[in-house]
Order: sequence, then structure tokens, then C-alpha cells
Amino acid sequence: MSEEGIEKFVRPDLKSFGGYAASKAPETLKGKISVPVEKIIKLDANENPYGCSPKVKKALAEYNGIHIYPDSWQQELRRHLQDYTGVPMEHIVASAGSDQLIDLLMRLFVSKGDEVINCIPTFAMFQFFINLADGTTVNVQRDENFMVDVKALKKAITPRTKLILLATPNNPTATIMPRDDILEVLDIGLPTLVDEAYYEFTGETMAPLVGKYKNLMVLRTFSKWAGLAGLRIGYGMFPVEIASYLLRIKEPYCVNVAAQLAAIESVKDKDYLMEKVNIISLERDKMYALLEQTGWLKPYPSKANFILCALLKGKAKEIQQKLEEMGILVRYFDTPLLKDSLRISVGKPEENKVLIQALNKIGEAL
Repeated sequence: MSEEGIEKFVRPDLKSFGGYAASKAPETLKGKISVPVEKIIKLDANENPYGCSPKVKKALAEYNGIHIYPDSWQQELRRHLQDYTGVPMEHIVASAGSDQLIDLLMRLFVSKGDEVINCIPTFAMFQFFINLADGTTVNVQRDENFMVDVKALKKAITPRTKLILLATPNNPTATIMPRDDILEVLDIGLPTLVDEAYYEFTGETMAPLVGKYKNLMVLRTFSKWAGLAGLRIGYGMFPVEIASYLLRIKEPYCVNVAAQLAAIESVKDKDYLMEKVNIISLERDKMYALLEQTGWLKPYPSKANFILCALLKGKAKEIQQKLEEMGILVRYFDTPLLKDSLRISVGKPEENKVLIQALNKIGEAL
């Protein structure tokens, strides 16, 4: 074999593939910072700090069917999702996190060179899966308030456009896209994906229109509101024809039995979980006011479970590192569209208090 070895067989378009920088697991910092792992405050991945429903823990502890493959057609899960969403189950497909559905949709619609419209800055996994599908990204830059420029989006469409990607609330900006703007995009007629990962924090959804618009696809997740991020469970609502394709091209057992059980128990216990969502929302608004008072951070309005802040002083990477040394994990951005910005997930009241104290201490030295 040549000096290049096995790499010569790798797809050329993937040789420069950069991957995705995920959040940090607290245990990886053991011995690297002075704070014990169990004391680390994790505010870097928009997780639910209260965790899952107690009914989920009980159901998982009592479950005795781990040795049996899950139902590949997800029938019981889809029936419960039908009750939760009000959308008939024939429109619904579940997956190992909503990320997997983005991947499947790329495989379904995008061939080499096909164009996908991406409204930046937005969810990084959109770009990840466009690249993986060897598609061509057409970036439409959001305005100064991070709103989608629908006129610019329309101008960006060509005969090669196969898919339009929208997120509301958007990650990492927490911006909500007005319903009328989404409808204007849908009227174009191209396949349009609306990612509603933070739906439970807003109550605003396009799901009831899935049967009316033959090009509308809506994604949701159990990671944020239901505290199931570690089990990887999401779902989407699609035109029946597209749902049928997805059920055929997905991995047969893509949602494991623990995730299916946890999702079902979560929707059964939605009142408990929505109480926690309301607490997080109240804490978010309190945090916003306190971040504004620092004098060196500019928080943007949010309807999700996180807040994006632009730095008026200092460098985002340095601030993130200082917080990490203090046992507080947040995300930083340093791209042209998000120059020196921090994204901070909303934690429990006591965690948010420690965060604000740390930021105030850092701010005194700037």
C-alpha cells in the first residue's frame, strides 16, 4: 500500500471535513480545574437543568424488555406523539435526536451540487449535514436583529435549490421567526424545514399546517423541555409522502427502547415538565436583566432556554476560559456574524446566581 495508506480510499470531499465542536462533558475537566466535577455548572448545551420527569426514571427502572429490539415502525410512540401534537401519526417520524432527521432529509433531497438555503447565523448542525451530503450551501445572512431576510432568501433561490432551512427560535440567537414570514417562504413551494427545538418555551408552532402545506416539515426534540438530551430522542411532522420515505430510509431501530419509553412517559407527564419550563422561562427573564446590568454584556431578547450575549468589552474566548476555570461552562462564538459572543443556557436559580457573580467579578478586571 502507498504511503497515503487507507486514506486514499476516503471520499475526497470529506478529507477536509471539520466535524462539529460539541459541548464539554464535565468529567473531561477532572484534574484540569480546581472545582470538583460534581460542582461544575453546565450552561453550554441548552439542556434542562431539572432533568427528566420522575415518571421516566420509574418507568426505566422497572422496564424489563431491554433484550428485545424496539418497534422499528414506532407505532406506540407515534400514537402518543399524535395525541401530544394534534398531528395524525401518519405524518410523524421519530429519530435518535432531531439531528438524525436533518441528516435523513439531506439524504432524501440533496445530491452532489444541489443547493440548500441556510439563514446564518443559525444551528451549526444544518451546515454539518449539508457538507456531509456534499450539497452546496447558499447562505442568506440575517439582519442586524438576527431576523430572516425573506426578500434576500427569495433572491437566493435558483433552479438547483432543493431545501430551505429555518429555525424558530433560532439557535444560537434565540430569535423567533414571525408566522407570516414563514408562510411567505412556504408559498415559494420548495421543501422547507422549520426546526422548533424550543417550541415548548414559546408555544408557537407551524405543526397544524403540516397537512395543508405539502412542502412543510417541522422538527421537535425531547432534549430541551423534557430533559432527555442523553437519550437522544426527537421527532418530526411531515407530508405523508415524505414521512413514508423517512420511515423507509431510516435505520430500522434508530430510536432505542429506553428513549421510546422515556418519550412516552414524558408526554404523559407534560404538566409536570411544563411547570419546569415555566420556571426556566422566569429565570431566563431574570438573567436577562442581570446580564444587562453588567455594563459590558449586551444580551439579546430570548424566548428559548438560553441567552446570546455580545461582549462590549473583552474577548469571548478568554471570558469562556475564565468561567471554565471557575467551574462554569458556557459557549463562545468568534465568527464574523457573531463576533465575541457568549451563549449561556439558563440553569437553576442557584446556578444562575453563581454565574452572575462570576461575570461581575470578571467584569471588574476588564
